[in-house]
Amino acid sequence: MIEEMTADYDALVTQSQDAVALVQAMVEARKPIVSAINGVAVGAGLAVALLADISIAGETVRISDGHARLGVAAGDHAVLIWPLLCGMAKAKYYLMTADFMTGAEAERIGLVTRCVPDGDVLTEALAVGARLAAGSATAVQWTRRALNGWLRLAMPTFGESAALEMLGFASPDAAEGLAALKERRDPVFPSAPPGAGQT
Repeated sequence: MIEEMTADYDALVTQSQDAVALVQAMVEARKPIVSAINGVAVGAGLAVALLADISIAGETVRISDGHARLGVAAGDHAVLIWPLLCGMAKAKYYLMTADFMTGAEAERIGLVTRCVPDGDVLTEALAVGARLAAGSATAVQWTRRALNGWLRLAMPTFGESAALEMLGFASPDAAEGLAALKERRDPVFPSAPPGAGQT
């Protein structure tokens, strides 16, 4: 998909529209959303997991917003939700370095709601969902709607980040990021100053 986006304008436009629609649909959904995060969470799966109202992660989950590793701006969800969840300092660090973190670290910094043993993730997420379903529908839904006002206020920032992400897919950096991913090596981005990263 990434390769197609770097070479096909129509694919890029479609992906952009789909990414924006997904985020907007989750923010405006009437019912609460609970995510269960196992394994590796990156890309669109991470967007869905973190935009959920309540996120339950396994202890050994590996979470990363890998946009910077590909040479494009973090755009699909991260600029919208990460600063609200874990604060600007941690958001900047993880989004600009594309470092991985465990579920335990994600809970520690506030990126996910709860971290549980890996084998309990789905059971816990379903239990939280059942608890919300058994509560007052109006209380839960209206509280969710009011809290998501913060996300609606940040939609212009999200729009800019999504546009910058898509613009990045047309860059030489994205081509190098994709090549490095395929070749399982560190990227050498054309936009990086000569000698950058050397110690």
